[in-house]
Amino acid sequence: MTFPTGPVKVPDVVARIAAGRGVEPVWVNELGGVTFAVGTGFAAAVEYVKVHPDEHADLLAAEVPRLRWARRFTAVPEVLGSGPGWLHTAALAGRTAVDPRWVDAADVAARAIGTGLRHLHDALPVADCPFGRPSWVPADAPEPDRLVVCHGDACAPNTLMTDDGTFAGHVDLGDLGVADRWADLAIATMSLDWNYPTDGPDGFAAVLLDAYGVTADTERMAYYRRAWD
Repeated sequence: MTFPTGPVKVPDVVARIAAGRGVEPVWVNELGGVTFAVGTGFAAAVEYVKVHPDEHADLLAAEVPRLRWARRFTAVPEVLGSGPGWLHTAALAGRTAVDPRWVDAADVAARAIGTGLRHLHDALPVADCPFGRPSWVPADAPEPDRLVVCHGDACAPNTLMTDDGTFAGHVDLGDLGVADRWADLAIATMSLDWNYPTDGPDGFAAVLLDAYGVTADTERMAYYRRAWD
C-alpha cells in the first residue's frame, strides 16, 4: 500500500457520497483499490470511501461485517454504507503509522503498533468471533502459542496513531479472523522494514514486541512470514 503519486480519477460513487465536499485520494493498494478522503484532506477527513475493482469487490464485502462486529470491542471505523466494490466509513481520529510524521520517529510508531495489536488481541473475544481464520493462514498451522482474533493484515499502515504518538485504532480489517497471535506479530514486525529506516539487524521489531509484551518467537515468525508470502 502506498500514497498516490499521480492523478486519480474520482469514481461516480465517491462523488455521489461526497455531495460537493472535498475529495482526495489518500491510499492505493496492490489490488488497484483506492481510498478517498472526504472532507478537508487526509489528516482532517470526516469520512472515507474505499473502492476496489470488480474482481476484488468481495474483499470489501467481507470487511463490512468484520468492522461492525469488531467495533463493539475496539476502535475501528464505523460503517456508513457499502455496495458492490465500495465501502463508506466514518473517519477515526489519528493518522496512519506510516504518515511522514512518523518516518523519522519509527521507534514511536513501532511502539504504537505493538501496543495496538496487544489491545486488539486482548479486546476481541475468540469465543464470540463469527469468522474463521484469516484467508492466508494455513488450516494445518502449528498449535497456537495464544489463539486470538487477529487483524489479518497487521502491516504498519493499518495502525492509526494520535499526534502524541499513541495508538488510536485499526483500519482494513477485511481478513480479520481467529489464529495464533504470531500470525499478526510476524507480519507487523516484517512490515517495519518496508516502511521505516532500519536500526540494526532486527530494525524496530524488538521495540514492537516489547510494547506488545513478548520476546521474539523466531520459528513462529518465520512460519507465518512464509505463509504470508
